[in-house]
Amino acid sequence: MIRVGLGRDLHRLVRGRRFLLGGVEIPARRGELGHSDGDALAHAVCDAILGAAGLGDIGALFPPADAAWKDADSMALLRASFERVKKSGWRLVNLDCVVSCETPRVLPWREEIRASLARALELDPAAVFVKGKTAEGLGPVGKGRAVEALALCLLEKN
Repeated sequence: MIRVGLGRDLHRLVRGRRFLLGGVEIPARRGELGHSDGDALAHAVCDAILGAAGLGDIGALFPPADAAWKDADSMALLRASFERVKKSGWRLVNLDCVVSCETPRVLPWREEIRASLARALELDPAAVFVKGKTAEGLGPVGKGRAVEALALCLLEKN
């Protein structure tokens, strides 16, 4: 049996926060605002794998109202989510992601982000891809006020 999962996350960008994508800190004037460290890509990947396995979503497992997750490492949340997926008998086949932001540029950091996600998900980096897009000046992403991440995964039952 195979299943596809889709995850999406959007975070406002503010001064005084780190800009993180897939566990990689990227130099930027503003970073993601969130209850955890705000890594929108890690959050989207969590939702994709959890949804494909029928195990809920990141908000259900790590509720933002719970002080335990304040400033939590999103990659630790991703690894914990992946452990649940594996324990349910699923194997991650591949992951494809899109990150939309005006700045910083994703391309110079793509290989490092792919490697970071691959390590967390026990995948060959060739099975992980990340694309960077802009919003052409449209909406909060296009005006540089937010970052959006989409993740699509394929799971196979062991």
